[in-house]
Amino acid sequence: MLRIISLTDAGLALAQRLASMLEATVMHQPKPFSQSLQQAFKQGDQLIFICATGIVVRTLAPVLKSKQTDPPVLVLDERGEFVIPLLSGHEGGANQLAAQVAQLLGAQLVSTTAHAYQQPVYTAGMGCERHCSKADLLLLLEQSVATAGISLHQLSALASIDIKNDEIGLIELAAQLQIPFLCYSVEQLQEVATQLQNPSDYVFKTVGVYGVAESAALVSARSEASRGSAVSELMLAKQKSKVATCAIGRSYKL
Repeated sequence: MLRIISLTDAGLALAQRLASMLEATVMHQPKPFSQSLQQAFKQGDQLIFICATGIVVRTLAPVLKSKQTDPPVLVLDERGEFVIPLLSGHEGGANQLAAQVAQLLGAQLVSTTAHAYQQPVYTAGMGCERHCSKADLLLLLEQSVATAGISLHQLSALASIDIKNDEIGLIELAAQLQIPFLCYSVEQLQEVATQLQNPSDYVFKTVGVYGVAESAALVSARSEASRGSAVSELMLAKQKSKVATCAIGRSYKL
């Protein structure tokens, strides 16, 4: 649900005007203020505030979780001249919603998201059983990129741990996609251990890292973006099939 929150008479007029164009629900001076808005946020409602940015920050701060899961939040001035994507801009869609609102109102979009001016780099990290077939690997990879919302053609590299440097299925898959097959040492993969979303003690005891797919995705994304100096993130955490694992890493070329 899309909710527009107003606090003043001028804000209410703008909220009603915007709601008619977006099929949104207007909440004018909701009470109890913090509790009702925090509840709307927690249930995933998209929120457009027509008020001071500081009010929004103080109200929602206690319920913020992650850019991966928080709903988009916009802030407008009561004259409708400026639109700010405040929360979940890149991941949650606030940037796109803000652009739509700005266009409808003839307002100025105020975006501070640096990623909009950078080139994204996507890589796939994979682990698998010995002698895993290319077909099985491709199936999992196709499912993973679809879940991440990208295509196979956007991948810059396929990566794994160095003990997989002779894994025929992975080699053939990278060749089919016409991207490099990159293998990293345990020491290199351990550099991103704190970023893993699904660390496994079993995997650590077996190969020396807490996750092959996620680690390889993170390291390769960082490397492909700027020769190892960029910051990478997991766009998609580890996905599993019966014979393989896959994760998608992302970084940005400056």
